[in-house]
Amino acid sequence: MSKADHQRLRWPIFLITAPLIITADQITKSWIRAYPEGSTIFKSGILRIVHFENPGAAFGLFPGLSTLLLVFGLVASSFILAYLIYLYKRVKLFTGFIGWIGISLVFAGAVGNLIDRLNPNVDGITDFIYIGWWPAFNVSDSSITVGVILLACALLFMPVKQDAK
Repeated sequence: MSKADHQRLRWPIFLITAPLIITADQITKSWIRAYPEGSTIFKSGILRIVHFENPGAAFGLFPGLSTLLLVFGLVASSFILAYLIYLYKRVKLFTGFIGWIGISLVFAGAVGNLIDRLNPNVDGITDFIYIGWWPAFNVSDSSITVGVILLACALLFMPVKQDAK
C-alpha cells in the first residue's frame, strides 16, 4: 500500500474500530451490572465472569485516585485525537494498518473506561473477566492492551529512512 492509501485509511479504521469497541464495552458492562457485585455469572475451566467494581486503575492499583485517573484518561484520549487530527502530518509514527488499528483500540479502551469514571451510578470501573490467576479486566482493558501491543509492533517494523550520502 502506498503512503496515500495509508492516509486515506486512518479515518475509516478509526471511525469503525473505536465506536465498535466502545459499544461492545458498554453493552457488556451494562449486562454485568444487572447482577449484584461479587456474583459469578459464568464459570468454565479457568474462565470466570464475575461482577467486580474496581475503584482504581488496572489491577486495582491506585484506589482512591479516581479524579487523577479521570484526568489522565481525558488527557490520553485528547492526545490521541490531536495526533490523528493535527500531529499526524508532522510526526508519522503509525502509518500502517496495524498502527491505525492499535491507536483506535487504545483510544476506544480509554474512552470506555472514562465513561465508567464519569458515570455517577458506578463506583469505579466495572471489571468482569477473570482468566486463571490474572486480575479482573473488561473489554476496554483488553482493547488498550492489544492496542499497545499493535502500536509497539508498528513501531518495531516501521520502515527506517536511509540517509543519502
